[in-house]
Amino acid sequence: MSVLRVRGGEMLRGVIPIHGAKNSALPILAATLLSCGRCVICGCPDIADVRAAGEILRHLGCEVERVGTSLIVDSTGAKAAEIPPELMGKMRASLGFFGATLSRFGWGRLCAPGGCRLGARPVNYHVAALSALGAEWSQTDSELRCNWEFRVGGDLTLPFPSVGATETVLLAAVSVPAVVTLHGAAREPEIADLCGFLTAMGAEISGVGTSDLTVRGGKRLHGAVWRVLPDRMETASYLAAAAAAGGDVTLTETDPTLLAPVLETLRKAGCRIDTETKKIRLVSDGNLRGVGTVTTAPYPGFPTDAQAPVMAALLRAKGESVFCETVFPDRFSHVPELRRFGAEIALHGRTATVTGVERLSACEAAATDLRGGMAALIAALCADGVSTLRNIAVLDRGYENWVENFRLLGADVQRTEE
Repeated sequence: MSVLRVRGGEMLRGVIPIHGAKNSALPILAATLLSCGRCVICGCPDIADVRAAGEILRHLGCEVERVGTSLIVDSTGAKAAEIPPELMGKMRASLGFFGATLSRFGWGRLCAPGGCRLGARPVNYHVAALSALGAEWSQTDSELRCNWEFRVGGDLTLPFPSVGATETVLLAAVSVPAVVTLHGAAREPEIADLCGFLTAMGAEISGVGTSDLTVRGGKRLHGAVWRVLPDRMETASYLAAAAAAGGDVTLTETDPTLLAPVLETLRKAGCRIDTETKKIRLVSDGNLRGVGTVTTAPYPGFPTDAQAPVMAALLRAKGESVFCETVFPDRFSHVPELRRFGAEIALHGRTATVTGVERLSACEAAATDLRGGMAALIAALCADGVSTLRNIAVLDRGYENWVENFRLLGADVQRTEE
């Protein structure tokens, strides 16, 4: 088991590049299954979730090859339509592969997807949307089976702008020989990136960037070359770390326009932030102040994935910071771990109130999920003494070369095996 030793107290200084977005790369990789040809996904991060996606594609009969920072997928020979539970259970984004296999083969099997435990994340939005397009379902104790012989168009409305359900509808709708209009769609940049890739393959999609997407489906899709957009959550995580520990950090190959609420919050905390087209520079002395209330919301609101790292950045801030979680009901599993460092956090339902403390102390803590693990690491960077972080393999799911990057910035971190 991998553990991380972190000696706190070092300021962070330096320049590091941001990789392609995990939450964009995964649905795009699922979409390659629809091309019946060769796709080149540039800037595809080399992380555990992407490697799991490659395993799924190979199981489905695709050829997958990594060349530098690109992943090349040839889905010409794809034949299988079932994803075994051991692969499905590796990540939540495996739901996207179900939508893609259903779209290509007309049937599929859905078992419980994996990923971080963030409370109830039902698949009912996916099921209802596909049913409206003509899919028929049967259920056993452990899985749902779907047959999609008669594909119909029409208007669909999501009761909540679910990113996963929006992706599923898009992957399905491109194969429907009719017009599908989705109302209440998620507007996250990663959705626009998926639409861009599908369009590059020959799909016709309008309304991109809005909550109303229209797909004129039934067109034969072909291979394409696409570059994944920068990972705004990786960007937010390194910015939060630099804000908390103090220092002068520049992130390149990123997009400041995708992170307006996070940048505003960190500026409110006392950080100096300068932006250029593909660059963000943050300067902090580590002496932050409370930011009042931060409420997570679907894009363009404050992203739920940034909640835990930014909370960790404010553990020593003077005054209070209140985090209201509206997206996932159980996204405070990192709070008990942050309390181990001496953080003062009061939980009341979906609200966490952080009262800044003067000092944090080294301890032994665990990464509860991908973003919670980053929060624990940020706390350790600010704590007096040497902390030990366990279950850090979860960070490999979404951050490429994260240990090396923190070392490049001057952090005293060491990964060992126990």
